[in-house]
Amino acid sequence: MSDNYYVGAYWMARHESDASCARRAETLFENLGRLEPTWRQWHETGRTFKKAQARRFETHQASFLELFARKKSRIGDGFQYWLWTGPNPDETTAVNGFCGSADAVLTSVCVVDPPSHGEVAERVLTAPVMREVLRAVVRSWEPAWGVVASQQYRDEVSPSSGDAGTFVGWMTYFSRQWGDVPSLPAPVRVEPVDDLGTLVILTEERFTVTNPEHVRLATEAHQVLDAAGLLRAL
Repeated sequence: MSDNYYVGAYWMARHESDASCARRAETLFENLGRLEPTWRQWHETGRTFKKAQARRFETHQASFLELFARKKSRIGDGFQYWLWTGPNPDETTAVNGFCGSADAVLTSVCVVDPPSHGEVAERVLTAPVMREVLRAVVRSWEPAWGVVASQQYRDEVSPSSGDAGTFVGWMTYFSRQWGDVPSLPAPVRVEPVDDLGTLVILTEERFTVTNPEHVRLATEAHQVLDAAGLLRAL
């Protein structure tokens, strides 16, 4: 069984204007473009791959402001977006998000879904690149919690269907407001993300659910973080 990975960041009840959200989105896509050449040109969705390819989207603040002004991009007092890129339908990267809402029920989110196989996947599904993707998302959106996760491992260990905050990923981010991260067993790495929070990295190898050593590290880290009160639903 092969793993599928995603980068997710989550926060709640933070009102922001369309201009603020558009500025943050522009920053994110600018930083993603520095990490992978195919992440420099993005598209909106379409009924077919060919039609979607023709819907080129310039990831500047002005473009996001136009997008957020559309009725279909609004949910309550927040704004949503969904963009993709890739050489063919089987090797696409998607980025979607919801932001700007002060609603304490709606979860604001930014998710990066890289391809699971192919040349782009081989380049980006590495610890150095995924680390920088998560750091870029954190710096852009300042979430409460974030993760680089194997969907398969998440579904195995999280009885609540992967609720944000409740499980340990290949990499896991905790904001300063979320709590202090305790010492963790080697070779797990803990490093700051500027003055925003703390990043926990389980392994420099690509985390896989079929690797017993990776699962053992995740289990041990989960136990320590849970005992410290850090694994809780958003």
